[in-house]
Amino acid sequence: MSARIFSPARTAMQSGKAKTGRWVLEFEPESPRRIDPLMGYTTSSDMKSQIKLVFETREEAQAYAEANGIAARVEEPKEPRRRQISYAENFRYDRKTPWTH
Repeated sequence: MSARIFSPARTAMQSGKAKTGRWVLEFEPESPRRIDPLMGYTTSSDMKSQIKLVFETREEAQAYAEANGIAARVEEPKEPRRRQISYAENFRYDRKTPWTH
């Protein structure tokens, strides 16, 4: 029984940082998913794949895993790379590609 502890990144539909400061403990899948031959649904017999525990800090998640004997690996969050760009750059005379509507 192994798990991973990570801090989820914001979704593509978010512009803010809501729900990004938390830490999640998710179990690794023990059996692969398979396609149901009758309906075509993707199914799994692994019930632990439905469990997702949310913690305020990484230390709380690690302490929970240690207390319950869960082998967990921690994935550090990746910092987003912000590129500074100004609106005036759209109208520079030395652009590589011409700006059109």
